[in-house]
Amino acid sequence: MILPWDSYFMGLAHLSALRSKDPNTQVGAAIVDENHRVVSVGYNGLPRGCEDSDYPWSREGNVLETKYPYVVHAELNAILNSKWPVKDCTIYVSLFPCNECAKAIIQSGIRRVVYESDKYNGTEMNIASKRMLESAGVELIKLPYSMSLQVEIKEGE
Repeated sequence: MILPWDSYFMGLAHLSALRSKDPNTQVGAAIVDENHRVVSVGYNGLPRGCEDSDYPWSREGNVLETKYPYVVHAELNAILNSKWPVKDCTIYVSLFPCNECAKAIIQSGIRRVVYESDKYNGTEMNIASKRMLESAGVELIKLPYSMSLQVEIKEGE
């Protein structure tokens, strides 16, 4: 059996997610052109130059004591870190993009989003994200988890 392209690139998104220091949610993204060439990868983390130990990783409490105002999402990192245009590319992401990432995806010209988890499905921000992406003509593909490449790294290997 040959691994399908979508599974291959979702596997790359999962591998990228392993670079995230977020103790709760590790998200990865891979941007690929129409010739199946990787254009960029990203994961959720702090902006360049910001030390991980100087910022909170909590999900609850006073907003300034949580990770939310500081973390750059995987999709935006992949878009910003690309050395090549991402117009007409596909982005593979392990978690469906939030509304802020949806705006960046649309503005950058990415035409296809392949995602795996949609754990925030039905929330207001998720609905807003899907509304914008669909309105802008971005194709949304939910990859069944069974089709994705599962990456396990055992301690000490």
